[in-house]
Amino acid sequence: MLRLILFFIAGFLAVPFFHQPVLGVLNALAVVPVAPFNLSPTAPLGVPALVSASFWGGVWAVVMLLVLRWDAAKPQPWLKALLFGGIALTTVALLVVFPLKGMGLDPAKLPGRFLIGFLVNAAWGVGTLIFARTLFAR
Repeated sequence: MLRLILFFIAGFLAVPFFHQPVLGVLNALAVVPVAPFNLSPTAPLGVPALVSASFWGGVWAVVMLLVLRWDAAKPQPWLKALLFGGIALTTVALLVVFPLKGMGLDPAKLPGRFLIGFLVNAAWGVGTLIFARTLFAR
């Protein structure tokens, strides 16, 4: 159970320290209109968007690190974490989360949205491994 909690913490922390800074760079370059570190309330619970994103980052970290069969004593699966974050999280966001939030599924916008999602979520995947490795240091 402690292992799962530490995985959750690693993914939670990867959002503000990796995911959001990449989003900030993309926002500064005018690639995306969404600013990082958004504290506006989200439905249905009214928690700040950053806290919600961090919570889901923690949940996804548990999934990712179990799927990768992560072990601190073994070589780190950097590429797998990058691809898991970039592909799995982005696909779920585009095909499930966006439609649930009423953002639609515009086929013309999918390639651009996928690329942006890949960049921010791949950063999260690598960040999660960095935090997991740090939390499990011997």
